[in-house]
Amino acid sequence: MDSMQPSHVKPAPVSFWQAFAFWLKLGFISFGGPAGQISIMHQELVENRRWISERRFLHALNYCMVLPGPEAQQLATYIGWLMHRTWGGLAAGALFVLPSLLILIALSWVYIAFGDVSVVAGLFYGIKPAVTAIVVQAAHRIGSRALKNNTLWAMAAASFVAIFAFDVPFPLIVLAAALAGYVGGRVAPATFAIGGGHGGADKSYGAALIDDDTPPPAHARFRWRTLALILAAGAALWALPMGALTAVFGWNHTLTQMGWFFTKAALLTFGGAYAVLPYVYQGAVEHYGWLTPRQMIDGLALGETTPGPLIMVVAFVGFVGGYVKAVFGPDAQFAAGATAAALVTWFTFLPSFLFILAGGPLVESTHGDIKFTAPLSAITAAVVGVILNLALFFGYHVLWPQGFGGRFDPWSAVIAAGAAVALLRYKRNVIHVIAGCAAAGLAIQLVLR
Repeated sequence: MDSMQPSHVKPAPVSFWQAFAFWLKLGFISFGGPAGQISIMHQELVENRRWISERRFLHALNYCMVLPGPEAQQLATYIGWLMHRTWGGLAAGALFVLPSLLILIALSWVYIAFGDVSVVAGLFYGIKPAVTAIVVQAAHRIGSRALKNNTLWAMAAASFVAIFAFDVPFPLIVLAAALAGYVGGRVAPATFAIGGGHGGADKSYGAALIDDDTPPPAHARFRWRTLALILAAGAALWALPMGALTAVFGWNHTLTQMGWFFTKAALLTFGGAYAVLPYVYQGAVEHYGWLTPRQMIDGLALGETTPGPLIMVVAFVGFVGGYVKAVFGPDAQFAAGATAAALVTWFTFLPSFLFILAGGPLVESTHGDIKFTAPLSAITAAVVGVILNLALFFGYHVLWPQGFGGRFDPWSAVIAAGAAVALLRYKRNVIHVIAGCAAAGLAIQLVLR
């Protein structure tokens, strides 16, 4: 028999601890943003291990794409839940995030404590233009998949004008796009149909543990009682820490406001982390002053170089805000930063777990019939315009560090252009591009300046 032919024998059952070991490994190797993370999971879970079939994998992914939040982390949570009940979902989702949180706390401390050292400054001098190119690539990647007709192009343009020229808050742009998609899906459904951005489910890699015709397990069947319990538990897990923060520190304290702000941000991350970053910027930089625009760019650079979802940049925002504000006093700045980073991570990811555990049984009962795709198409189109605005914002701060009244930085422009060519023309790995730009920035800072 040809070894390349799909096997008709199902793999051996997978224990919780075997899956736990895989999810832990995934948490340390999940580089490359959502596309790279989903690709890793597909290769490991569908092709190599055959824990889940291609069709079931894509069905779960389509649901995660409809949700606000990081779709790769939610997909891991969904598959973990489907295989090993609630504890399996919690383990898969938490291990997807935990390594990134610990790494970012360490890197954030190095950055804030030693950021003025010439070597560190040189590395970040090169990384910042690379981040600008990465955001341009994100706009191109999402736009090429989402903008399939003139209507969606017009929606992207309208969202760009709204946020760039009129400073319309990101939540209003999302709501307006969703409403337009809802109406458009009924008036012209073909215009707002999602065109298979992740490919079709027409491949088979052999019999899978969770195959196309495998009935949903008992825990994945919808029950009103189970839904009520999950929603009640989620409300308690949000209200208890928020209530404790309010009681101990007061509503206007930095930690309490971080919890409230990132709860709202968690519900607005349609289209991935790049889409919600303008909202985080508006709040964390302009409104609360937890960090500066330059620090925000540096934080995105750190997020790009660590495993896990890019929305983990919120841990950097929390760390810097807690550290700079010295919320526990001047002698406990690291503890303040680490606590703030952990808090914002909790409030950012709690809704993602609830969406999967509460909505999973409904999804399992409707294979091949995911609803709300028209609003999703419209939101994704609007997100392209928002990301383009973010690229211009980053480019402005990188190329004119002192504002348009100051001097233009030609070396940053050269690095940004080189990074853009490497990413868009030669499809180079993001980590490799950041490493090369960091080395170039260090050389410029140490040799030419």
